[in-house]
Amino acid sequence: MTIAIASSGATLEDQVDARFGRCPYFLIVDPEKDNFQAVKNTAGQAFQGAGISAAQMIANKKVKAVIAGNFGPKAVSVLNASGIEILAGVFGITAQQALEKYKAGELKTVEKSNFPPGIGFSGMGKGRGRGMGRGCGWDKGRNQ
Repeated sequence: MTIAIASSGATLEDQVDARFGRCPYFLIVDPEKDNFQAVKNTAGQAFQGAGISAAQMIANKKVKAVIAGNFGPKAVSVLNASGIEILAGVFGITAQQALEKYKAGELKTVEKSNFPPGIGFSGMGKGRGRGMGRGCGWDKGRNQ
């Protein structure tokens, strides 16, 4: 059985990446044999659809589980449809430490997205891009 770990680098000493779809690498690990293969996440640079493409790539690798910090709703949908266990909320540890936690059964399985609300193409704020390039607000400079 193999698992995938979203990683910030190509080794087990690199941090688990908080972003499933946009992580730089996936480490495909056989937990029983302790060997792994680093796979560059080519979907991570996509303008949109990175989560879906990354999930399809992982499904094609025939993994049984995937570990990352956050999973978006579209990636979760593809992973669920592929029967892949989603282990979310893994932050601030190395891929090796995540692997050890996986073996010990300490990671939490999720079936829904745990992506933080308010993050996405519309940015961190609530403006939704309606300022039309005029700065902080549509009436900036009118009543001065």
